[in-house]
Amino acid sequence: MALAVRLWRCLPLGRGAALGPRLLTRTSGCRAQRSPWRFGGSEVLAHPGPLKRGLFFSALSYLGFETYQLISQTAVVHATAKVEEVLEQADYLYESGETEKLYQLLTQYKESEDAELLWRLARASRDIAQLSGTSEEEKKRLVYEALEYAKKALEKNESSFAAHKWYAICISDVGDYEGIKVKIANAYIIKEHFEKAIELNPKDATSIHLMGIWCYTFAEMPWYQRRIAKMLFATPPSSTYEEALGYFHRAEQVDPNFYSKNLLLLGKTYLKLHNKKLAALWLLKAKDYPAHTEEDKQIQTEAAQLLTGL
Repeated sequence: MALAVRLWRCLPLGRGAALGPRLLTRTSGCRAQRSPWRFGGSEVLAHPGPLKRGLFFSALSYLGFETYQLISQTAVVHATAKVEEVLEQADYLYESGETEKLYQLLTQYKESEDAELLWRLARASRDIAQLSGTSEEEKKRLVYEALEYAKKALEKNESSFAAHKWYAICISDVGDYEGIKVKIANAYIIKEHFEKAIELNPKDATSIHLMGIWCYTFAEMPWYQRRIAKMLFATPPSSTYEEALGYFHRAEQVDPNFYSKNLLLLGKTYLKLHNKKLAALWLLKAKDYPAHTEEDKQIQTEAAQLLTGL
């Protein structure tokens, strides 16, 4: 109401006010001819309906715009709050190992524009693909689906380290279905995005660990794959076990004992470097790591077998 009063005071008095000064100039000094001015004023006063209605609707329009802005702002705040709530639920389900429930939750938001939701959906799709009960056909579909979500997350926020990380992971997964040429070509892209993820968040042990896996993979690349790589690329991707070891140790420094596979790969890398003493140290840690997931159990078994071989 206060806004309407202010608006009423600021607005001109409509057609009569615009007409008044012009008529007054023309009839100045002539009493008989001043009647049009009085008529103009009395007409406005005698018939205020159209003018008041016009002003009333103008005020309503202005008020409506302000109300729209207020509602829009409130909707944005509400939407943001809802996203935060979904993210909290998603993270809880992920930490609890509720892979299928997490996927069901996040697929409801697959059209989201939020990068944080999208990279989590990419991760969930990939996790479903990795389940032992997932058929090969379904696994392939989920792998490509995960890549699309990760790509969209990266498009929405190029400053998200997690979007870079999961985009690289998903490209690597898709390479298993695209053949050796594509897989090697993708290696450059994968490395670039892992390095970007580490740059954006140097405290993310997982990104550092994955960069170590990249190095380990190309350090142990079979001779025939190296030959193909040299035929296809002038400078094929390459690395060493020493580089891989550096990343695995760096990951442990950032977050000690964060992942059983990092412990296992430290042991395996030392084996490749013929250091049995340090290999045994890290393999023992991997074997004794508490098994929270199916992967942890598999790593315990592999570590135990390697220790037996020593």
